[in-house]
Amino acid sequence: MPPRSPLPPPPPPVEMRSWPDRDALLRDRALVLGELVRMHIGPGRLGMLLLWAGLAALGWSFVGTAMLTFEESYDVISAFLGLVCIIVGACLLVPSAVFVALGVRRDRRVRGLLAEWGGLDRDPVGDVPLRRPAAGLVWMLTSYLLCAVGLYTCVIVPATARAGQETYGMVAFLMGLGLVAWLTGLIGIVKAFAHRRWVVRVLIGAPAEPLVRVDGGARH
Repeated sequence: MPPRSPLPPPPPPVEMRSWPDRDALLRDRALVLGELVRMHIGPGRLGMLLLWAGLAALGWSFVGTAMLTFEESYDVISAFLGLVCIIVGACLLVPSAVFVALGVRRDRRVRGLLAEWGGLDRDPVGDVPLRRPAAGLVWMLTSYLLCAVGLYTCVIVPATARAGQETYGMVAFLMGLGLVAWLTGLIGIVKAFAHRRWVVRVLIGAPAEPLVRVDGGARH
């Protein structure tokens, strides 16, 4: 996995802001916000989320295969194969869950920086590329689809399971895959709504406070 790009620092405190003029402030603000938006809802972030979700689903598939193996037979070979599947599944499932959790925590920091840098000033024309409506729509549609598939699998599969036809292992296997899809979709929906709320509140909201310099002067 390639190293992640470091997050930009927060804007300097009010008493230490020393941009020579408003244009310089807007240039720095646009540069930082563009990078933060890419880190938050860029196509690479969606790809990484789907990648980790896919690895988690693959890991659960190995665990589900082990459960089915234990249900069908109890000989030594089946037990050994089931144990191998559990180990492989855990090696895929645990890192995926950890990296997704780290990504969620990083997203919270990114949203905090977006609010801080975006609140420095307003640039209605320059902020248009930061709104990313197409990216937000892709995140939303993909996430809704995953949530729908996940909820259907978690609710309909156990509700329609019939004794003697579907085993407990098969139901648990399918519900686990549905849970992975639902959680992934939920994370995506939260990110899409958070970005839209930031656009409405910060980029289109009320004007920011004037820029205060070290020497006590103010730029409007």
